[in-house]
Amino acid sequence: MNARIIEVRDLRKRFRAKQKQAGLRGSFAALVRPEFREIEAVSGISFDVNPGERIAFIGPNGAGKSTTIKMLTGILTPTSGSIRCAGYDPSRERKKLAHSIGTVFGQKSQLWYHLPAVDTYELFAKIYEIPRVQYRERLGYLVEAFEIAPFLATPVRKLSLGERMRCEIVASLLHRPSILFLDEPTIGLDVVAKLGIREVIRELNEREGVTIFLTSHDAGDIESLAERTMVVNHGRLMFDGATEAFRAQFISTKTVELHLEEDTHAFACRVGTVTQKSKHSITIELAADAKSEAIEELLSYTVEHFTVRDINIFEPPMEEIIRRMYAQVPKWHTTNDRSVDTTPEPIPLIS
Repeated sequence: MNARIIEVRDLRKRFRAKQKQAGLRGSFAALVRPEFREIEAVSGISFDVNPGERIAFIGPNGAGKSTTIKMLTGILTPTSGSIRCAGYDPSRERKKLAHSIGTVFGQKSQLWYHLPAVDTYELFAKIYEIPRVQYRERLGYLVEAFEIAPFLATPVRKLSLGERMRCEIVASLLHRPSILFLDEPTIGLDVVAKLGIREVIRELNEREGVTIFLTSHDAGDIESLAERTMVVNHGRLMFDGATEAFRAQFISTKTVELHLEEDTHAFACRVGTVTQKSKHSITIELAADAKSEAIEELLSYTVEHFTVRDINIFEPPMEEIIRRMYAQVPKWHTTNDRSVDTTPEPIPLIS
């Protein structure tokens, strides 16, 4: 196997879609002689992934993320270009590849809906030909790590979303894959469930060297799990670099939200810029690189002059960060200098 666990070169995927025709006559003509147009969902993407890396693959809806992952896992065949994933060509060696990868799709379940999760695990052990002793040992570790013992024998249909997602990830890890593809793994989960899942995924990456390839609209997933971030739009790679570099380049502000017992009209601290104010709450925007002394001054002033009910400090959502990227980056660029001389067009972002 090559040193790189994923190699993608000039990957393209085109689809044919029916062209809608106006009016009743147009509708009839579309039935008799349908017209098609070609859509290029992925437009010449190239990148490499090393074993054990934690990658965030992000972008707006319709950017080409899911199409790329489906080609990496062998679900779709590329129109052109090449892929090597865990040493295999996914479209030609899908069965072999299946033993080296795990997949978790937040919107689609691989567990039998009316049966307990443990029944699916038993089936997967046979499909992946896992020796019985190894299966018992592996399942025991994963059950403990993801804390699913209390509902292991409960039918999947009766599980909460957080419980089901933990069981889904366990199913994808039973056969010790070298790559774990996670598509929106924390969608719809509460804060506690998200934190638990992120912690165990990081532990598995550190303990077993599992390569993590993540797509998510949740900035917390990206910040907690990804060392490297790739951003796609219109099927092209817009940014490829360290997550810290991504944050430093495109996150320019942080927001402090204060909820007070008293009326905020007398609030006079000069740290930051007040962006929103109501009778009992105030929102202040600070530069992302604001020194800790500035935040300390703001909080000290607030505590000294007001009774604080709640304080929240947060950064812009990922949608806003990507919007800023369009304003700041004149060209598509990647860290390996593969560039497309095209300025991205404005598109609707994630709602």
